[in-house]
Amino acid sequence: MSSTPSFETRDPTAPGFWSERFEQGFMPWDRGGVPARLLQFVAESGRPYVTLIPGCGTGYEVACLSQAGWDVTAIDFSASAVETAQKVLGPLGNRVVEADFFTFSPAKPVELIYERAFFCALPPRMRQAIVDRWAALLPTGGLLAGFFFFDDAPKGPPFGISSAELDALLTPSFERIADEAVADSLPVFAGKERWQVWRRRNCA
Repeated sequence: MSSTPSFETRDPTAPGFWSERFEQGFMPWDRGGVPARLLQFVAESGRPYVTLIPGCGTGYEVACLSQAGWDVTAIDFSASAVETAQKVLGPLGNRVVEADFFTFSPAKPVELIYERAFFCALPPRMRQAIVDRWAALLPTGGLLAGFFFFDDAPKGPPFGISSAELDALLTPSFERIADEAVADSLPVFAGKERWQVWRRRNCA
């Protein structure tokens, strides 16, 4: 029986926290593939989007979106996560960049931000800053699409949020246009995540 990994870094706002977990193969948030609801979203979209994936981890979605003709950039501030993703993605590894979401400047204007276990990876005190950065990166009509983790447990990651709290954070800048249960969640998120799409309000 394998022993429980031991970690030195306890602060999820530090790149080393995530690098340790990638280096030791402790990644309960990693499904080893692409969620079904994202595949459906891509298939139903009328056109490709210039897409940013913050906190991309292993980055399986990069291949899915690229193969569908989407212009995608994925970022992570963990060097180990970026190295892992680049190995997994092979020729598409150049789509993954080591960068801090809060200071990263995309080469092209972003039309869609894909959320997958980034918002819930950072502590609640970071939430307003994340939402502000989402709003700053997206133009009027731009989309924030992905999976949101709802839970009231005080410890994390993942750090859950209530539906009311998420609405209060997002509705000043975004309008929710889709909200669905998720059928293929990983155990760590099972029964507690929803697929949502939010559209950027007029930001003039």
